[in-house]
Amino acid sequence: QVLLVESGGGSVQAGGSLRLSCAASGRTSSSYVMGWFRQAPGKEREFVAAISRSGGSAYNADSVKGRFTISRDNAKNTVYLQMNSLKPEDTAVYYCAAASSVRYYSPDGIDYWGKGTLVTVSS
Repeated sequence: QVLLVESGGGSVQAGGSLRLSCAASGRTSSSYVMGWFRQAPGKEREFVAAISRSGGSAYNADSVKGRFTISRDNAKNTVYLQMNSLKPEDTAVYYCAAASSVRYYSPDGIDYWGKGTLVTVSS
């Protein structure tokens, strides 16, 4: 069992930055590929970014490439999402996720979810 707790969400103007954190407890998060998904009102949950167990490889959705950076600190059991150059279309609830399978990019492939943190970007 892994408990994931997100923090760092909030309201920001377009062009601004936020850093989300995800603290994991229970079974060590280094056993999982960790990632972030988001869900905007009326839309399906979508993949944002993921990072390998060692932190050596990162994967990003096309919509956030060059703007968002995922990282992890296994000693602290924490995953981060640095979000720069935010756009109004980035407004969503952001969910931390842990995956033991190769389908880390799909909601169906996720083993554990956090409860989410709201990010609102105004124009």
